[in-house]
Amino acid sequence: MGGVPGVSAAVEAPDSEGMLMDDRLTSARIAKVADAAPFQLLYDFYRLSGYQRRRHEAGVLDFTFGDPHDPPSEAYVEILRESLIPEHELWFAYNTGDPKAIEAATESLRRHLGIPFETDDLYLTTGGFTAISTALKIVGDPGDEVVYSLPPWFLYEPLVLEAGLVPVKVSIDRETFDLDLEAIAAAITPRTRIVIVNSPNNPTGRIYPPATLERLAALLDEASERNGRRIFLISDEPYNRIVYDGARFRSPVEFYPWSFLAYSYGKTLLSPGERIGYLALPPAMPGRERFRAAIEAAQIAGGWLFPNASMQYALPRLESLAFDIELFQRKRDVMVAALREIGYSVAVPEGTFYLFPESPLADDVEFAAVLDREGVLVLPGRMFETPGFFRISLTATLQTIEESIPRFAAAFRAAGGARAAHDAGAAAAR
Repeated sequence: MGGVPGVSAAVEAPDSEGMLMDDRLTSARIAKVADAAPFQLLYDFYRLSGYQRRRHEAGVLDFTFGDPHDPPSEAYVEILRESLIPEHELWFAYNTGDPKAIEAATESLRRHLGIPFETDDLYLTTGGFTAISTALKIVGDPGDEVVYSLPPWFLYEPLVLEAGLVPVKVSIDRETFDLDLEAIAAAITPRTRIVIVNSPNNPTGRIYPPATLERLAALLDEASERNGRRIFLISDEPYNRIVYDGARFRSPVEFYPWSFLAYSYGKTLLSPGERIGYLALPPAMPGRERFRAAIEAAQIAGGWLFPNASMQYALPRLESLAFDIELFQRKRDVMVAALREIGYSVAVPEGTFYLFPESPLADDVEFAAVLDREGVLVLPGRMFETPGFFRISLTATLQTIEESIPRFAAAFRAAGGARAAHDAGAAAAR
């Protein structure tokens, strides 16, 4: 990894601008964020690898990020257009939370989860990023530990470090993709303040079942009692409406009241560049009123972490737009069946729009390069701190998925040849 230019590298000698030896110039906190392996891997891939150029080349099939590849719907564009038309002189004034938007979001949350959330406990944010960041900062003090499972969303560590907290990582059960509760319990110390759970999970697509969430809640209650200090849960669930086969999603906040729910509309609306989401407190959280001023203070001090006024005005009607579950379930089924027929090992995701197959090569970065040579772009499992896998985003079009199948087959055959050559070389070396 090459590092992030100008951030993590220290200056080695004085120069004409008067910089001193070992004068990092950036803060130690931000340098730590930039030095974190997940951030460097993402930065190297997104900025330095040629990906930005490669993804636009003719004939290249892009399965990397959850960006939209179908044109946005006319209804979506029209809603955004109309939200820009001023209805009064304060239309574009500071807006910490439009009441109609908050009511629409709260009603939707009640309907989808069956939990009686209150409008006073839902705070609009600039997407799921800032919802998580806000939750980390209102309960975490410098040095507190945050436990989460691997594979994670690749920006948990940077968010945790930026908040001055300490990431503590545990693996999931790699056979079932379920939470490893024993590993979580073993990772909890007197410094543990927060546990992050992402369900449906990016990148595995696993929805954690009620039995797992009940045991997790009991575990966190017991550990909080033992430590004499409450452990909070952040439920990161931007995919909670993207579930397949008629499954019912059960939120972790239903089982553990000391929770924060982070949500982003960028997934269900297939518009991650239009930033709007929320942080919500469940009605069962004891003393939740004490968090209300703290959340708004963190949003203001963090650099005005509220959505643009126009996105807030658009939200009630955006809530009426439905995610095409049938289309994405078809994409999932076509790709899973094709990959398995080729010989890949891949679990069927219960939610999200990702697949997380095992890499035919032990080095998943090398296999991603094999796919690249076939004109297929994926994210290696190492970017999710889980070597031996790779991630496919089903936001690609159905046509792209169908066109990719012979290329995935060619890469699988090439990987078999590479494996044979490696084994022969290893045998000769012995």
